[in-house]
Amino acid sequence: MVRPLFYTLMVVLAGWLSSCAPRNLFQAPATPVAAPVDSTFFGQQQTQYRIRKDDKVSISIWNHDDLSVGSLYSIYSANEVYGKWVLVDPNGDVAVPKIGRVHLAGLTLLEARERLLGEFKKWLVDPIIDVRVLNREVTVLGELKSPGKFLIEKETNSLVELVGRAGDFDMYADRQAVKVIRTINEQPHTITIDLTHIDQFDRRNIAILPGDIIYVPARKGKFWDKRAGPSVLPIASAITTLAVLFKTFF
Repeated sequence: MVRPLFYTLMVVLAGWLSSCAPRNLFQAPATPVAAPVDSTFFGQQQTQYRIRKDDKVSISIWNHDDLSVGSLYSIYSANEVYGKWVLVDPNGDVAVPKIGRVHLAGLTLLEARERLLGEFKKWLVDPIIDVRVLNREVTVLGELKSPGKFLIEKETNSLVELVGRAGDFDMYADRQAVKVIRTINEQPHTITIDLTHIDQFDRRNIAILPGDIIYVPARKGKFWDKRAGPSVLPIASAITTLAVLFKTFF
C-alpha cells in the first residue's frame, strides 16, 4: 500500500509545482507561421490614431499665440491639466479661433494639420501648425503588477512597452493568452497573443493605439494555488515522511 500511495502523492505534488511554474517571455520553442488575423491590428492605416469625439485637442500656431489653442511654441502650455485645449464635440467638430468650427473627427493628426493649414492659409502666410490630442489613454488590466490607465504621447507604442509600464506580469499571468481589444466604428475587435515565443516578433509585439484595452488573464492554476496554499507545507511534510518510511522498510 505504501508504494502506490507514495507514487501517487509524488505525482500530485509534481503537478501542483508545474502549475506554479511561470511561462517566461520569448522562451518557448518556435511555432508554425500564424494564420492571418484581424487586419484591424496590422498595416499602416491601422497604426495611426484618428481623432475621436470627446478628445482634448491642442492647436499650436507658430508666432500666433492669439490663434493657438494651447501652444508648444510659447508660454501657453499644451498640457491637458494646466494648458489650453478644445474638446471635439459630439458632431466631431472643434471651435478654432478666426476660422470657426472645423470637422476633425476621423482624421489622423497629419490629416487634421493639413486641414487646418488649408483654412489658416486664407489668413496667414506659410503658417506652421502642430496638432496634438492630450487625453490619449490605454487601459491595462489583469495579472500585472501595476495595472491601470496610461497616457501615451508617442505616435508609436508597442504591446511589450505598455506591459512594461504596467510593471511587468504578475506570477499568475497567462503570457500565452494576452488579449488586446480595439474598438473601430463602435465595433470591438480582439486579438489573442502568445508572448512566450520570440518568432514572428513583429506580429506579436503589435502597435497599441489610444483607446485600446490590454487584458492579461490568470493561468488556470491560480484559484487552486490560492486555495491549496495553506496545505502545501503539511502535504510536503507528509510526503517527506512517507519517503523516509519507504526507504526504511522497502
